[in-house]
Amino acid sequence: MYNKEKDVILKELDTNLENGLVKGQVVERAKNGRNELTADKPRSLFMKILDQLNEPMVYILIVASAVSAIMKEISDAVIIMIVIVLNAVVGLVQEDRAQKSLDALKKLSTPKTLVKRNGVLEEVPVEELVAGDIVHIEAGRYIPADLRLVEVANLKIDESILTGESVPVEKIDGIVSEENTALGDLKNMAFMSSYATYGRGIGVVTSIGMNTEIGKIAAMIDKAEQIKTPLQKRLEKLSKYLGIGALLICILIFGIAIVQGKNLMEMLLVSISLAVAIIPEGLPAVITVVLALGVQKMIKHNAIVKKLPAVETLGSVNVICSDKTGTITQNKMTVTKVYYNNNLKSVEELTEKDRLLVDGFMLCNDAGNEGNLVGDPTEIALLDMGSVLSLKKSSIDKNFPRIDEIPFDSDRKMMTTVNKYNGKDIVFTKGALDLLLKKTTHILLEDNKQPIENYLDEIHNNAANMSKEALRVLALAYKEKDGEEYESDLTFIGLVGMIDPAREEVKEAVEKCYSAGIRTVMITGDHKDTAFAIANEVGISQNIDQVMEGKTLANMQQEKLNEIIDQYRVFARVQPEHKVMIVKALQSKGYVVSMTGDGVNDAPSLKAANIGVAMGITGSDVSKEAADMILTDDNFATIVKAVEEGRNIYNNIKKAILFLLSCNLGELFALFVAVILNWSIPLKPIHILWVNLVTDTFPALSLGVDPGTADVMTEKPRSQDESIFSEGGLIYLLLNGLFIGIITLIAFRYGLKDGSLTHGQTMAFLVLSISQLFHSMNNRNLKQSIFKTGISRNKFLIYSIVLGIVLQSAIVQIPIFNNIFSTTPLTFMDWIIVIGISLSIILVNEIGKALFIKREEK
Repeated sequence: MYNKEKDVILKELDTNLENGLVKGQVVERAKNGRNELTADKPRSLFMKILDQLNEPMVYILIVASAVSAIMKEISDAVIIMIVIVLNAVVGLVQEDRAQKSLDALKKLSTPKTLVKRNGVLEEVPVEELVAGDIVHIEAGRYIPADLRLVEVANLKIDESILTGESVPVEKIDGIVSEENTALGDLKNMAFMSSYATYGRGIGVVTSIGMNTEIGKIAAMIDKAEQIKTPLQKRLEKLSKYLGIGALLICILIFGIAIVQGKNLMEMLLVSISLAVAIIPEGLPAVITVVLALGVQKMIKHNAIVKKLPAVETLGSVNVICSDKTGTITQNKMTVTKVYYNNNLKSVEELTEKDRLLVDGFMLCNDAGNEGNLVGDPTEIALLDMGSVLSLKKSSIDKNFPRIDEIPFDSDRKMMTTVNKYNGKDIVFTKGALDLLLKKTTHILLEDNKQPIENYLDEIHNNAANMSKEALRVLALAYKEKDGEEYESDLTFIGLVGMIDPAREEVKEAVEKCYSAGIRTVMITGDHKDTAFAIANEVGISQNIDQVMEGKTLANMQQEKLNEIIDQYRVFARVQPEHKVMIVKALQSKGYVVSMTGDGVNDAPSLKAANIGVAMGITGSDVSKEAADMILTDDNFATIVKAVEEGRNIYNNIKKAILFLLSCNLGELFALFVAVILNWSIPLKPIHILWVNLVTDTFPALSLGVDPGTADVMTEKPRSQDESIFSEGGLIYLLLNGLFIGIITLIAFRYGLKDGSLTHGQTMAFLVLSISQLFHSMNNRNLKQSIFKTGISRNKFLIYSIVLGIVLQSAIVQIPIFNNIFSTTPLTFMDWIIVIGISLSIILVNEIGKALFIKREEK
């Protein structure tokens, strides 16, 4: 539509400006659908519950519970099911905020709009608009559908919510002939949900509902796939290995039973014990709770995490794709440079000697409302410049009242006012430099007028210097009123250069990301020079060759972008679908991608990224609902803190997993060796289940909230493919598991001395559980001594160890629990032996760590 004459458009849509559509046309075209955004039917509570249960580890627990029930081990079955239900409830509560992206998109539409129908201008509900409707646009109104503009009068539209460009776009009603034009350059189109800031216009509806540009974004959000986090992938693999391991062990035990001629039913119970031993029943709950606690902690750091797995994903991020406007920049046009009296300086260097320049820009200005400035962002920036000299618009207007004006229009690209200024009628004209210079004859230097010819090169050079920094340049001239012709024989005063500046804290945040092995990529709808200037200032890009424009992306296949993506740090003048392409290209290289943004145009890429991060203050509802995490302070630097927290949380989860698995391996080893040696079974299923769900769970949770290490942000991001057992984790797990199994068997054989199987099993049960409690202290750091790590730094761990010992004592020493857990009270000497054997796990690990440190030093 943008490349056709307006008369052709009106003819194709069978409408006209004088009368608009008639009633019959509206009724007929309404059959094609309403001007609203549609959404898929929301998922039911039942389906959300199924989502929580759709994990391999949960499948294994359900099978274990079912088998236990069949074998009439009812208590075991019930306990396992309680764990499954609690895990699902915690996850459901944390992720209860349903996907509302499309609902938020609907909120952006205005309830009514001005339309010409049957020759009458009337307000109609936005939803009832049809193709061909003639819409009248006024400053302050949202655009109700996609329109081809057919008449404009100084119309400017803020399209930042779609394109990310800070400055409102001046609209035209002529043809845009260039092919593959970026959305922000379609100056004869007005798009649904954008906002008219200045002037007026008339447009004909070309697209409604899901066919609008905003509708296409809605469709992209709706179709975006949910990406599994690195932790979810690792746990899936772990669950598969554990499931296969449990099955193989059961088969092996049956084979041994047949060879040894044992009772098959009895060995089936033993197989169940082994299956229970290999599966860490408390692991899903531990991970869910640790992530939930991480969410609560992150809130204190101004980051709201909507989905639990996103906390851990942050720790894996190695590329942050950031929108420019409102994220890296302040989303506020600001004057930064001033050229006056043949001197280029920063705005902070303004003094009272510069009052004429400042007063002129503030007087030749239509922005207003003190304290809550409204109007064109460029004019608001000029008023903010006055604050350097403590000047206010209201007082300036009162002291120097306006007596006449020539409003801005897009053809002249100038605005003129006449003000009573120091007792004289002074004409102030602001506008584009090249056009303004054609109207000037002199330049003001040190309060003296000089012929401008001698200073044109100087003026142009200073303007060029500003432009090189991607500043938007605006000129000001004046004269004493000498007739009715205002815009002639003017005296040049000076220039200002303005830009949407970078946030102060962003440069430091980018440097921290770099030291942490995280690349920052800027993706914006702004122009190439502006994008590079900001990216260069904050340290994202050093060379303009690292900038790719949207028109290049538009003609590129995804596969080609995948190949060359590493060459670029900035993407300028892009459209929403381009952002998704960029995210996918980075993911194709194996990167874990975070996307930050605040506009509607960011929503699809926020969803496509491994973790989407929205701005909480300036962010649109759409971006917030599409994101996994929201920054409540809109501070790019907050994401660095969030990444640090995510890394610590992953490290803690890894500690908890290694702890639980080494404990389970100890149980498995003890049972398996007993079967091989044809001994009595040292542990009952209830013992193993109790240890896995209660005794081990509290220390595991405490490890999950372990204080983070100071050097976590100096490490490179871990690979998505990195195993949970990397960096010596597997050897640590195997050796500790074997040692726990050995000391459990030693305790069992010691307890059998008096001929009582129950006594032997009680001794084994206590050594197994208490040694695991002590072992939790070893897991705080796999390489450092517990004394160097600090025994008291994790008070929750100390409390959980004490609680575990108290619970184990109660189970053994209180008669009522003896029947439930098949235990018998121990003597004082028995307890001394239990504690002594259990403490050996710390001694062995301390020796191992000391040897490791010596080897590292060599």
